Amino acid sequence: MSVLDIFKKKQRPVLGLDVSSTTVKLLEISRQGDGYRVENYGVKALPANAVVEKNINDVEAVAQVVKAVVQQTRTKVRDAAVAVAGSAVITKIIEMPGDLSEEAMETQISLEADQYIPYPLEEVALDFDIKGVSAKNPDQVEVLLAACRRENVDMRASVLELADMVPRVVDVEAYTMERAFTLIQDQLEDQQEQIVAIVDIGATMTTLSVLIDGKTIYTREQLFGGKQLTEEIQRRYGLSTEEAGLAKKQGGLPDDYEPEVLEPFKDAVVQQVTRSLQFFFSSSQYNDVDHIVLAGGVASLEGLAGVIEEKLGTSASVANPFVNMSISSKVNSAALINDAPALMIATGLALRSFD
Repeated sequence: MSVLDIFKKKQRPVLGLDVSSTTVKLLEISRQGDGYRVENYGVKALPANAVVEKNINDVEAVAQVVKAVVQQTRTKVRDAAVAVAGSAVITKIIEMPGDLSEEAMETQISLEADQYIPYPLEEVALDFDIKGVSAKNPDQVEVLLAACRRENVDMRASVLELADMVPRVVDVEAYTMERAFTLIQDQLEDQQEQIVAIVDIGATMTTLSVLIDGKTIYTREQLFGGKQLTEEIQRRYGLSTEEAGLAKKQGGLPDDYEPEVLEPFKDAVVQQVTRSLQFFFSSSQYNDVDHIVLAGGVASLEGLAGVIEEKLGTSASVANPFVNMSISSKVNSAALINDAPALMIATGLALRSFD
């Protein structure tokens, strides 16, 4: 039943492969004593509309890019971990008898899953994880059930297989973010019982994850991303998508770019972060967060964390999961650090090697 393989323990190293709306990001991490080392990393752009809002439209095109980034990094690892968006997954905590073996639990969940899942079971991939003894009944255990439409899983598996890779794990983005957060948690002050909002702003989607004591309690996706800045650069300066993307990263735009284009976009980001947090506050018992971590490609915009801190009155920082990692000599460390905020999901996936 465990087609999702979210919670299954892994014995062999896996590559973290994050397939977003615009790029494929690859990360390979090894264990070095008590710490980690980045062995390989690569990013390659996807053709337009190959992936739309985290749904794969063109399996062959995505597979070609995966193949290219694997060849570019020269990694020998062929087992891979990929993720589906949180919006594609239903999770539910259920209670089950504590004396059941995992096999018996799996059988019982298979028989009873249609109570919890609003799709025909033949269309669903399922997995579960035992979280611990129930607070209400010591004879019961809490079990986290995760279900995803099988086509979402199959699409990603097909991409990997076409790219001559072995699909070992299909995870959920929210869990990969939570796993990657363990690497940056000690960079924050007053870590105990902190409410941390991770705002992952990609090319087309913004995902808010709220964690308390390092555990995800809330996630929400919204349509907003760096593509809006790229399109405004294109429109204003008559550039192609590729030229606008390069100019955004490397500079060289006219003097009016910062006041006329960049600053208004930063204001739009602040509004988006505010709106995302308001959704969280209105659907929970909380009305504040202790810290905001910015992730995703947009987080690399210079000064963005400072603007958010100033406008929202909440401390903010840019995610870098590699602060305490060593880096292989074959990895371009400057490029890795520049891309660090956008590599949180890939990092969380690569860490599956050490479950």
